[in-house]
Amino acid sequence: MERTTRHNGAVVPPSPPSLPRLRRSPVTAAPPPTPEVTTSADQPAAGSRQDVLTWDRLDPALHPFDWDLDEEVRVTALVVALVPPGMSGPDADRWAKYRCVDRVTALFVERYGPWAADWNWSIGEGDKDGGVVGSWCCSGHSVGAPEETAAKAVAALVEWRAWLEGLASVFAELAPAQDAGPEQRSWHLERAAVRLVTRVLDRGGADSGWYGACYLVLEWFLTSCGMGRAEARAAVGDAIGGRFESWVAPGRTLIESVGEDLAVGVTGQPPYLDHREYGHLEELHDRGRRDRG
Repeated sequence: MERTTRHNGAVVPPSPPSLPRLRRSPVTAAPPPTPEVTTSADQPAAGSRQDVLTWDRLDPALHPFDWDLDEEVRVTALVVALVPPGMSGPDADRWAKYRCVDRVTALFVERYGPWAADWNWSIGEGDKDGGVVGSWCCSGHSVGAPEETAAKAVAALVEWRAWLEGLASVFAELAPAQDAGPEQRSWHLERAAVRLVTRVLDRGGADSGWYGACYLVLEWFLTSCGMGRAEARAAVGDAIGGRFESWVAPGRTLIESVGEDLAVGVTGQPPYLDHREYGHLEELHDRGRRDRG
């Protein structure tokens, strides 16, 4: 049975059938390490974000989300009940705030699935560095009065889900066709990388750890096209090569260089440039850049 997602009563169609499987050309260099992630109790996490945030755990097609006003009211009330008194003001116990966030995360995961665990992956230096969610800052600043905390947490959950659904739609648009040759696949991958890196930058700017989201989004795209996780991770690491930094927005030349390096690394072919017969593809991707949200 096909699964659907609902947003305020509207049905979002399931993702299209599986995309063409990509295989990577051999490489020798290992990818650079990703930023360390800590839990809310400041203990090392059980692996990098790339180990935890995999596309199969996040793909909206695999994890339905039935959301409407009634569900919003129900889950908001449940979050309110998880916020203890005394969380507002300078004397609030910061460890109690961490525990509160952990309880909210457990509620969301139990109710909606593994994708919901990163509802608080906020932009910049939040509970988790370098994310894409703007509705939540961090436990220190976002946990306060129960009703206000619940409103922020629920808004962050919905924002995170919308981001994932937007990515799934873009992934389907950018994927090479099933019968694409190496040169066409290379072009699609180069354009996809440019689009996706720019999408991450548009979301939160070049804030702290922003490049970690770029690594992940590019890896997710490759795995959504059928590439194995280890291959995808290595390909993205080789393409970026440590050239992205916190608080430094990359220029267009650098972004396009990363896109070309990714395409060549995966296909062994350089992207073709402005062949007239592929003009309709250039138009498609240029339009997508103008319309990205």
